[in-house]
Amino acid sequence: MNKTFANKVIDFNINLHYSGELPEDFMVLNPYLDNPETLEVMQKFYHKYYNDSDERKFIIGINPSRKGAGVTGVPFTDTKRLESVCGIKMESSHTHEISSVFMYDMIVEYGGADDFYKNFYINSPFPLAIVRKSKTGWLNANYYDDKRLFDDVKDFMIDSLRKHISLNLNTSEVFILGKKNADFIAQLNQEAQLFDTMTVLEHPRYIQQYKSREKDLYIDKYILALKNKSI
Repeated sequence: MNKTFANKVIDFNINLHYSGELPEDFMVLNPYLDNPETLEVMQKFYHKYYNDSDERKFIIGINPSRKGAGVTGVPFTDTKRLESVCGIKMESSHTHEISSVFMYDMIVEYGGADDFYKNFYINSPFPLAIVRKSKTGWLNANYYDDKRLFDDVKDFMIDSLRKHISLNLNTSEVFILGKKNADFIAQLNQEAQLFDTMTVLEHPRYIQQYKSREKDLYIDKYILALKNKSI
């Protein structure tokens, strides 16, 4: 019997492991190993929205934040929206993540979580959380924050993107969140020939932090790009 989309994602997440080099002061966090409930709620989410074998379009973020997918195991989903929108309660953690706020406001405008997740799959080229040591403790980091970091994780990211694609993703067009992210994805794409067309959208965190007054315009921009291209 063929595996559902959900079971393929769950297998991918359960087997996630980064054992490569990292520059000094960087560390990778694996939410599925750190909290047993993360594994549990992640499986509930994918069984709820991906329990089929349908093809989907791919939306690519940067890498999970500690308060978003770093806790829930679901990209751009904090525990607030996991419960209020998806109906999945997490007991061990309670998080608020600003990218999740924008993403779920957009999903409501799209037509709701059922419709959205039927057409789209979201993940990252580096699907684990990265943190960097600072004077005040460990802070969220992006895979492109340091050239040595990018060089160290590049091959792992290409391999991860190929594994995402094998879930049954349409590669004719991919949606990239964040302009700087898109520059680096373009490098990976040039090397590995993964996607035909890249459509770039502003990252939810950037919109929430710097363009919140124009949030509705950015939601419209997302909907226009995604609806016109959705399967």
